Amino acid sequence: MHPFASYVLRSYYKATGWNEDNLYANLTRSSEAILDFTVPRGLHFSVSKSPNALFKTTYSMTAMPSLHGSVGYIFTSCDLDVKSSGNVRFKDMIERFKVYDQPRRPDPRDEEWLAGERVDTRDYLLYGRFYLPTGRLDALYSTRISSTVQALVAAISDPPTNVPPEFRGRNADPSNIMVNVQHDVGKWCTEYTWSAEDGMWGVRMLHNFGKLGTTSEVAEDSASSRKRVGVKRVDEEDAVEGGLKGRVSVGAEVYFSAKERSAGVSTGIRFTTLPDATPPSFQIPTGSASSPLPSSASQGPPPQPPTTVTALFNPMLGHMSGAYTARVSQDLALSSRFEFNVYSFESEWTMGAEWWLRRQPTSLTDDDELPRSPTTHQPPSLHSADVRGVVKARASTNNDVSLMWEGRLRNMLVSLGVVSDLSSRSKPIKALGLEVSYFSSA
Repeated sequence: MHPFASYVLRSYYKATGWNEDNLYANLTRSSEAILDFTVPRGLHFSVSKSPNALFKTTYSMTAMPSLHGSVGYIFTSCDLDVKSSGNVRFKDMIERFKVYDQPRRPDPRDEEWLAGERVDTRDYLLYGRFYLPTGRLDALYSTRISSTVQALVAAISDPPTNVPPEFRGRNADPSNIMVNVQHDVGKWCTEYTWSAEDGMWGVRMLHNFGKLGTTSEVAEDSASSRKRVGVKRVDEEDAVEGGLKGRVSVGAEVYFSAKERSAGVSTGIRFTTLPDATPPSFQIPTGSASSPLPSSASQGPPPQPPTTVTALFNPMLGHMSGAYTARVSQDLALSSRFEFNVYSFESEWTMGAEWWLRRQPTSLTDDDELPRSPTTHQPPSLHSADVRGVVKARASTNNDVSLMWEGRLRNMLVSLGVVSDLSSRSKPIKALGLEVSYFSSA
């Protein structure tokens, strides 16, 4: 599940209208949610509090296999609607498969004037975390320079005594500062990165083919689709449709390290189905008068299964990767990935599944499907119900099998997982962990 700090950061992006999914770094996010989920190690507890809409505190402790903890503070310039662990939408706390929002150009912030002078300021977020007993300090600063440009500065300060013995004497400094500038116009997004530790410079770019998802275009598409529905002519033939309809995104990255005197490059492509696996979408709210979605679209299953296909290639390392992920039913998503190295001929095949557990149908609050009319006669299994947990499983050809359950117990979010190695008879269980998280808001 997402740490509390990640949940606040996503809430900040949502409040400021920034689309974090339109980045090359998140090109394979849909498949990684099923194939690369993180299993908790040991026993971990975290408690967080939101005294007000601007300030948050978080505390965490790991009891096993070693005892250590951390203290974190978050401050934002804008009010955030942060829920408590008892009433937060469960799917907002889980890294899960979904087809993300269609790229849209970020809307500029409304100007605020007082006595003929502009008084509105840039939005920003400040985050810091101190680890005990190591003394490590993490910091993050994020700010919106303009409606389409965002800057992030991340820093790590780690005492030299924490450097492992095998790395001492190699001028290895664990402290680092990294600057990242993101320019998103919807059609394409560019990232510029600089790292002080190794003098690395990097550029990433993601280009989306097709039209941008503006509200007016969605309304026009909805109106045109309604016009096509009518009385069929005598000489009119039924349309023959096949395959998946979607949009394509292509990206690449180039980086160079002056200290290591090395460089790298990678390219990637992603295909996602249409319509997007929204609504509900925070960019186009549903159930309001301004929503362009017709009420008839809220009945029945999606016209095609939500699907994402990605491919990555790193020519310098010779690494190739292809993943296929789809939701085959309302509560089940499957994913498969094949990786191959053209230089060493090493390969790995990974399969995974995501299965949502639900209570009896009661409400629509925790489902990301379209709301359905209560008057429509559908099987009970097609109606939405309260999500009470999710089970994730993955297996690969390197004999690793992972299983994890995440759910809500009373007012706490709980994650329980195990990692096993089927090839080892002496130690078949590699890791076992339990994570409990509780946070509240004023």
